[in-house]
Amino acid sequence: MRQVLIVTGGSRGIGAATARLAAQRDYAVCVNYIRNQAAAEAVVKQIEQAGGTAIAVAADVSLEPEVAHLFESVDKALGPVTALVNNAGILERQMRLDEMDAERLNRIFTTNITSYFLCAREAVRRMSTKYGGAGGAIVNVSSGAARSGSPGEYVDYAASKGAIDTLTIGLAKEVANERIRVNGVRPAFIYTDIHASGGEPNRVDRVKQFVPMKRGGQAEEVAAAILWLLSAEASYSTGTFIDVTGGV
Repeated sequence: MRQVLIVTGGSRGIGAATARLAAQRDYAVCVNYIRNQAAAEAVVKQIEQAGGTAIAVAADVSLEPEVAHLFESVDKALGPVTALVNNAGILERQMRLDEMDAERLNRIFTTNITSYFLCAREAVRRMSTKYGGAGGAIVNVSSGAARSGSPGEYVDYAASKGAIDTLTIGLAKEVANERIRVNGVRPAFIYTDIHASGGEPNRVDRVKQFVPMKRGGQAEEVAAAILWLLSAEASYSTGTFIDVTGGV
């Protein structure tokens, strides 16, 4: 059976690297995006030029009807999903908690938490033996911030990723007997453009001196960890995490 993967937030950074690597390993890939159609289609083109199969589907995965549209589109174009990488996420300008308002908090939590729950729900409905599925694997992209708390910068983002760690553990136990594995990766200090959203595009270069390996990480290094967790090589691993943090 062909492996079918959905990567949310797949048009850039870790998501794009994951989509490309998965296609190299014979997954049919759906590159989900919210606004940047050109970037998503560029990833699809790269995959197709290398002989792989991919589609791009626009959907705001924090919205229930759009999540349904995403999965139904994949059902029709590629077949039932067998793998999900929950990767879509945002952060906002660096600030302390006492400067944050409810609108910001709700944006962060809805995008970074609700989307993972909704996409995981739809994946389980297709993968679980309870619903006639053949099993599958989910990898949630968390963050080293879930452990550090990101004080003075992104406490809200860190808290949202802490929720994803809890989701990963709880869902893994919930569906372990239904042939679904659920694991997480916790990247930190990775060279992606998400740091520009926080107002410091060169953040990795500033903080890498505090990383034991004395360098920032690349999106491809995170993608490699994700693909291992999706693979049969991780067949006895569920409810666990790989920290891709340079030793922090």
